[in-house]
Amino acid sequence: MDYEPERSSTILDGLNPQQREAAAHVSGPVLVLAGAGSGKTRVLIHRFAHLVSTGVDPSRILAITFTNKAAGEMKSRLAGVLDGLARDAWVSTFHSACVRILRRDYDKIGGKRNFTIFDTDDQLTVVRESLKELNLNDKKYSPHAVLATISRAKNSLRNPAEMSGGAAGFFEERCAEVYRIYQRKLRESGALDFDDILFETVRLFRERADVLEYYQGLFRYILVDEYQDTNRAQYEIVRMLAARHRNVFVVGDDDQGIYKFRGADIRNILEFERDYPDSKVVKLEQNYRSTQSILDAAWHVIKHNASRMEKRLWTDSGLGQPVIYYRSPDQTSEAVFVAGEIRRLRDAFGLAFSSFAILYRTHAQSRAFEQVFPTMNVPYSIVGGLRFYERKEIKDILAYVRLVRNPADAVSLRRAIGSPKRGIGERTVEKVISYASREGIAPLNAMGRAGEIEDLQPSAARRVEAFGEMMGSLAGSLEKGLFLLIDDILDRTGYLASLEAEGSIEAMSRVENLKELLNVAREFEGSAVEGAVDAFLEYVALTTDQDSYDDVQDTVSMMSLHTAKGLEFPVVFVVGMEEGVFPHMRAMGDEAELEEERRLCYVGMTRAKDLLYLTGARDRMMYGEMMPAIESRFIKEIPARLLSKVGDDAGW
Repeated sequence: MDYEPERSSTILDGLNPQQREAAAHVSGPVLVLAGAGSGKTRVLIHRFAHLVSTGVDPSRILAITFTNKAAGEMKSRLAGVLDGLARDAWVSTFHSACVRILRRDYDKIGGKRNFTIFDTDDQLTVVRESLKELNLNDKKYSPHAVLATISRAKNSLRNPAEMSGGAAGFFEERCAEVYRIYQRKLRESGALDFDDILFETVRLFRERADVLEYYQGLFRYILVDEYQDTNRAQYEIVRMLAARHRNVFVVGDDDQGIYKFRGADIRNILEFERDYPDSKVVKLEQNYRSTQSILDAAWHVIKHNASRMEKRLWTDSGLGQPVIYYRSPDQTSEAVFVAGEIRRLRDAFGLAFSSFAILYRTHAQSRAFEQVFPTMNVPYSIVGGLRFYERKEIKDILAYVRLVRNPADAVSLRRAIGSPKRGIGERTVEKVISYASREGIAPLNAMGRAGEIEDLQPSAARRVEAFGEMMGSLAGSLEKGLFLLIDDILDRTGYLASLEAEGSIEAMSRVENLKELLNVAREFEGSAVEGAVDAFLEYVALTTDQDSYDDVQDTVSMMSLHTAKGLEFPVVFVVGMEEGVFPHMRAMGDEAELEEERRLCYVGMTRAKDLLYLTGARDRMMYGEMMPAIESRFIKEIPARLLSKVGDDAGW
């Protein structure tokens, strides 16, 4: 097909000199260090369009993004620029591109081209089957933890034998055995999991030179967005595909590499020039989002990272207001201050609620804001997460509280009895509830008479009776108060222990949320000693009422710092600026983890367009106790001249 080239000057019109330099470079490897808000997507679009304008067939260009949404947006924008000429282009995520490759050639290394892709639930089922085959207890070897360990091995391109040979301890050795069985079962099912899609593409390229040569010839130009977020498998795919033509164009920002926990390796972008000694490096340092005050404050934080490539953002938008820093007495006062500032700015400047974002290190921090905002008429929405009281682990524990308070609550019984799993199935529960109905007693009370229930196997009856006995003992904790009741539930039910044994990032996040629930309980006892349990349950029921949040078009956005990547807001509050909160306590003593936390802080700060607030507390409720908090090192890294301190501590 012949393509009518457009004039390159037309395609590149509107780009600044650095953007134009990057987009116009045709041959050889290019690294575009694109600072926050510097227009990297614009450069990728115009680079692609420029290649087509010079006569390159769009089907010979591979453009990789990290989300399906980003891929869709790129296709849409390309369609506008190229008037439909990019229909045959490979614009997709890594996984989508690899599935397309495997559908064509997977049989050449013994795979099935019509493979199915297992989701997380499917994978966990196979892990459990594998554990059973190896006679390994799934209480000791949490399926989630085992699956996470296998995933890390696959992202590092290690097969079961390689994982076993390099196992760091007994647990990883057992996981390597599970990995071997797990892969066999996937093969028998003709299935791949999410990590296999990348792993098997690398294996295909390594074992079949003819297949690799085909794709090397097909893709004369390779464009990769968010290169700092690539893992080892993705790095290898890019390296192998680009080996012939070497026209690899990667865009990223080492200062925004925040996905190490997903397997991303920041070294991929830091060592690009080592991999391609003849590469051209273009820095995009002009920022089109934030004020200079915000950019300067963020730079003074990120410059403390040793593992980074020097760049400093600037803007012609003006100096703007200094970064506002408020250190509150405690987390509730922090939330009250934030809500007050939102209302003040809204009244003074006519800003919509949607102009504001609250960013926190962990989702558990949202609780104080969710408690305060309704009382101050500030509507909000949780982005990338559920409201605090709607999270699974919170609902699970609340089911126990409700069941202790009301043994007739069959809905709570169904939820509590399966969390954590006790080998009591749904059919058994239904038999108990039916028996209770016939006898006119509460379902929980019926559990003490499980031996009388027809068609209930003796082993099932014993498990039911054990659960009933445990709940009976928890009923005695009602007299101790709300805090000790929840503390006893977390302990006696084994719920907290099961999450801690799982050890995954998701499980640890849930543990933090449960510890925050203890903080809530302590606060409730402080304000309502009499009837605290009933008052608490009533409060939760009211605050989770969706009728209070009809106007979803104009709400304050609350989200974790990881979720905020790629977004921007006129006014941003980064909250919890304390040691152990942000940076997170898991990073203490580990320089690489601290650098990741600092990058996360940089990302959060550079989400702000006009006004940035940093807030923290002098004392924070931790594990049910009010404890003194140490100011975050990130605050101390910002020169005093860039901060405007407000509140009682404004003078120190």
